[in-house]
This record gives sequence, structure tokens and C-alpha cells, in this order.
Amino acid sequence: RYSLASLLHLKVSPVTFSCNLSVWDSDEPVPRAELLKGVAGAHGLLCLLSDKIDAEVLDAAGPNLKVISTLSVGFDHLAIDEIKKRGIRVGYTPDVLTDATAELTVALLLTTCRRLPEGVEEVKNGGWSTWKPLWLCSYGLSGSTVGVIGLGRIGLAIARRLKPFGVKRLLYTGRQPKPQAQEVDGEYVPLDTLVRESDFVVVSCSLTPDTQGLCDKTFFSKMKKTSVFINTSRGAVVNQEDLFGALSSGQIAAAGLDVTTPEPLPTDHPLLSLKNCVVLPHIGSATYSTRGVMSELTANNLLAGLTGSEMPSELKL
Repeated sequence: RYSLASLLHLKVSPVTFSCNLSVWDSDEPVPRAELLKGVAGAHGLLCLLSDKIDAEVLDAAGPNLKVISTLSVGFDHLAIDEIKKRGIRVGYTPDVLTDATAELTVALLLTTCRRLPEGVEEVKNGGWSTWKPLWLCSYGLSGSTVGVIGLGRIGLAIARRLKPFGVKRLLYTGRQPKPQAQEVDGEYVPLDTLVRESDFVVVSCSLTPDTQGLCDKTFFSKMKKTSVFINTSRGAVVNQEDLFGALSSGQIAAAGLDVTTPEPLPTDHPLLSLKNCVVLPHIGSATYSTRGVMSELTANNLLAGLTGSEMPSELKL
């Protein structure tokens, strides 16, 4: 298992299937120059979300490259059109991180709406003096309306976990209604309706040209002033300047983010100055068991692609 390797470079013998591995053995992303150098002549490439696999990398690899296996469910770091044009197969890791990401999303939502970081800070800095009727009051899930943008695998898993908290209505939007929404009593509505009527807006959609910058000034202006915004999908779905404006002006109550643009978010970024914004370092799938299964699946995708076999999880290009 190569869970920490940003680069797995295999030169494969067509007779015996012996492999030469070139591994970037660090938790830090492989430097661009090292990636371009190391991928030359590779038959297979294992990459992370932090590795931008574009035409330059594909050119550096050359015609031998037959499979790319990414340790992620997202693939916006891959130049899909270029990869498809060159006939390269792609493996990825959907499903296996669904539960971990859904759990983290619910944890982030509760942390944000119940103002837990503020409470912890008040305990530490001496701000906790006595019981006060409205001190650190917040918003709860019971009787609320939750809107999920993107009711795919992860979105549905989030909805399943939120319903037992006493959510009154579960709204969702996407390209089309989902039959599986019935199990969470989900109501398919236009995006405008979801944004206007939800007490909690949870973004769980893929990053596409349609969703790039979806959550902007107009989007936030339609939300309730008491509403909470949560994003665990991709940072680029949100216009962060507009989010800062909405939070600092009181247009919305709070926001919780596990994804940002860029990553890591600079420590002097305006969002980090706000008490009503909770930012996590993209840890949606960060459980030991999930990362282990992801690593195994990524390796098996790679090996299957090298041997021309069916991949356990292949992205259909």
C-alpha cells in the first residue's frame, strides 16, 4: 500500500510483469519538477488531489502511460479531456470514503451551528463567568429545514445522519430527482427554493463548470439571516470573498468549511478572522480505516490498469 506516496512510477515487463517503483516518500506533495522528471517513461501513475495531472505531465510521461490511479473520489485535478484523448484509463476511490465524509459533515455542521469553537475559547480565556440566558445561544436541528445541494452518495449519507436529529424537512437539488431520496423524505426543489427556505444549506456536489462559483453574493443574499452554510465538497464551489461579506455583514449566521481555495488557506485569510466561520483542513475522509481502504483500492486500480484487467473502480471517460 502506498498511501503516502504522491508518485508511483512503474516500468512493466510485458512478459513477467515485474515492476520498478519510483516513490516520492513524503507526506508533502511531490515538487512539480520532480513529478515531471519522475514520470518520464512511466506505464502507471498513482497521484493525490495535490498533484495536478495536466498536459505537461502527460507529455513528460510519454506514450507508455496507460493508467492513472488517484487516491481520491474527486478528479478535478486531472485533465480529463487530455487523458481521454490519449486513451489513458483512470481509477478513483468513490464509495469507500462516503461514510467518513458524511460523519465529518455532520460533525462540522453541529460544531458550527452550536458555536463549539467559541465555547471552547471562552473556557480557555476566562470568558466563562456565570450562566447567562442568551450567552452563546445558537441554532439547533430539531424542527429545522435542511437543504442538500447534490444528493449523490455522500449527500444521501449526510441526509440519513441528519434525519434522526428531528429535521422537519429535507430539501435537495441537482440535475434531476433521485429515487433514493424517498428514504429520507427528500423534497426535490429548485436551487432558489432550497436556498431561501433552508435553515442549514449543505453543499455536497461535484465541481463542474456549472457549480464553479455557485455559492456567490446572489446565492448568500437569498439565504435566511439565521441560516448556516456548510461546504465539504470542493472549495471552488464557493466565492470566498462573497462568503466573507455575507458572514461579516450578518447576511447569514455562520459557515463551516472543510474545503477552501487555495488549500491550505493562508493564515491571514479574512475568513479566519471571523468567529462565525469554522474552517477545517480538508479532513473529510481522515479516518485510519477509510484511508487504508482508499490506499488498497488505489493500488488495485493501478495494477488492474497495467494488466489490462477490469478495475475495481474505474472512472468512465
